Amino acid sequence: MKKWIVMLFALLPLLTMAAGVSVPLDRANNDLRDKASLQNGAKLFMNYCFGCHATQYQRYERVADDLGIPHDLMREHLIFDPETKIGDLMVSAIPSKAAAQWFGAPPPDLTLVARVRGVDWLYTYLRSFYADPSRPFGVNNIVFPSVGMPHVLEELQGTPEPVWGTRVVDGEDVQTVVGVQSQGNGELNTEEYDNAVRDLVNFLEYSGEPVKLERQALGWWVMGFLVLFTIVVIALKKEYWRDVH
Repeated sequence: MKKWIVMLFALLPLLTMAAGVSVPLDRANNDLRDKASLQNGAKLFMNYCFGCHATQYQRYERVADDLGIPHDLMREHLIFDPETKIGDLMVSAIPSKAAAQWFGAPPPDLTLVARVRGVDWLYTYLRSFYADPSRPFGVNNIVFPSVGMPHVLEELQGTPEPVWGTRVVDGEDVQTVVGVQSQGNGELNTEEYDNAVRDLVNFLEYSGEPVKLERQALGWWVMGFLVLFTIVVIALKKEYWRDVH
């Protein structure tokens, strides 16, 4: 009996997360081999996200080397604190206590957010903010209702107005926000903004597992070795048992 209770409590977080996914997610279609996308994503993260969110399990030097960014350009454009060294961890300068007072809770570290939430969730979330004067920061989010975060990419997207529609909730049709439409006062048009968000999510996916491409490539070599080894073992087995029979 105790065993089943322990298993139930272990599964509760998964059940909660599954229950919270009620909005269709758009495909991010990231490409971790696209260095230009990763570089632009790093630039967007450092300029729009890093003021509050850290990726404290990464180092500037490793990011620069992996993304093909020369160290001098990394220092000039992506390291804003003159006291920070290229080998330092990417820790945000915002005080945790002050952030908790401003936002209600300290902004989370984003090193592993793509692995926890999923790239499609992030891609949809960053494109689902809409103007809501009732909220403290004047915005809400379709994927994350009552979000406690401002729309930091609004100057790129423009002011996103809600698009109302009908969604089935618990078997009943409910009027709710089903999409957003920019007023067109941003620096980017809709396609450009979607691409910018994709680049940002691409960088966050890289942050969660910098060796993902190497791991996948190694996996193919391992599988190939196992196939060849199996063929050799079968041939040896047949050769060994041929004289016995």
